[in-house]
Amino acid sequence: MIPKIKGTQDFLELSLLQFIITTSTKHLNLHNFNQIDLPILESSDLFKRTVGNETDIVNKEMFMIEPRAGSNETICLRPEATAQTMRAFLEHNIQTLPWKVFSYGAMFRYERPQRGRYRQFQQCNIEVISTESIDQDVLLISMLDSLFAIKWHLKDYILLLNFLGCTQDRINFRNQLTSFLEKQPQICDTCQKRTNTNALRVFDCKNESCQEIYRTAPQILEHLCESCNLEWDQLKNHLKLLNIAFTIQPNLVRGLDYYNKTVFEFTSTALGAQSSFCGGGRYELATQLGHKTPVPAIGAAFGVDRVLLILETMRDQLPIAPRPTLNVIIPFTSAQHLPALQLAQNLSQNNISNDLILETGSIKSKMRKANKLNPKYCILIGENEQALESVTLKDMLTGDERLIKQADLMEYLKS
Repeated sequence: MIPKIKGTQDFLELSLLQFIITTSTKHLNLHNFNQIDLPILESSDLFKRTVGNETDIVNKEMFMIEPRAGSNETICLRPEATAQTMRAFLEHNIQTLPWKVFSYGAMFRYERPQRGRYRQFQQCNIEVISTESIDQDVLLISMLDSLFAIKWHLKDYILLLNFLGCTQDRINFRNQLTSFLEKQPQICDTCQKRTNTNALRVFDCKNESCQEIYRTAPQILEHLCESCNLEWDQLKNHLKLLNIAFTIQPNLVRGLDYYNKTVFEFTSTALGAQSSFCGGGRYELATQLGHKTPVPAIGAAFGVDRVLLILETMRDQLPIAPRPTLNVIIPFTSAQHLPALQLAQNLSQNNISNDLILETGSIKSKMRKANKLNPKYCILIGENEQALESVTLKDMLTGDERLIKQADLMEYLKS
């Protein structure tokens, strides 16, 4: 047997996944977000320019597609969706501003698979492009919080919040942080390398001894300019006034180079080590993609696979739409297949859920198969029913049976 590829999943029952997509789509539509769909294939240069050459995604995790002989194309399976959403915004010269969009889809990263982390994972990406107001950050966080708390009934989650400041703030902070790191020979090899390439990324290190050292490191919040300090205070105050609880996490930087100012993560104790299920922040990508002027934006993404892990433990508490009441049609022999097919077609055209058992076997074995489908009624068509243009309708809950003319069946089932 050929098994599935390592780090991928088979979804054999989709009601919970459909609940997530349906509720989040309705919620985002309610806030005037429009759904878009973007290709899985992108130029790898798109992510090298935007995500950052020194990030794990670009260095280690992108799934590259080998070009054909003579082709200069460098193509990859998308590892994230923010950069490609900005690419679409610029390429299609979007004029409706701010551009509020969301998308669902598979992302691909060559990571070590573990619970909550997969090489092919599903993500909902949400972007507000061309907006400077810090209150747009408040609005996005508030919208996500109400989705999680009200629509999904989540309880044990935490909103972590930080502020990375403007470009000059980060330059000033990076100098301070680099000086601190150069005096710490105990940090791991990866952090020593990041000291000279992308110092802020050291805070993403999972090594506990490194994290212990970074508790005494300089903090970006201590190096904000006057304008950024005002925005940071406004962000905190407005979230408080909207009754949105948060925890300030000074070392939260997110794993991608394009973030600035607001960054945040939602984490859940139900997920264990991979506790983050949603994250985002403010960014500027347009100039890195060749645009003449900056285009400020704010975005977020939640991992559908991780949300599934959380909601699976509380499935019984969720308003998941039940499947339509099923009716199973059972022809006794192949001689009744045609009227059974005609009946199934008629039921479907009238929006009545049905299934049809066409396999050979005894009536008893067919009824056993039907019972496993948990139908409301079994609709039996034998030689006698066929001659009378009728069916025998069996209530699978009570066991009651009645002979009904096919012409009257539709009205009876609808009532």
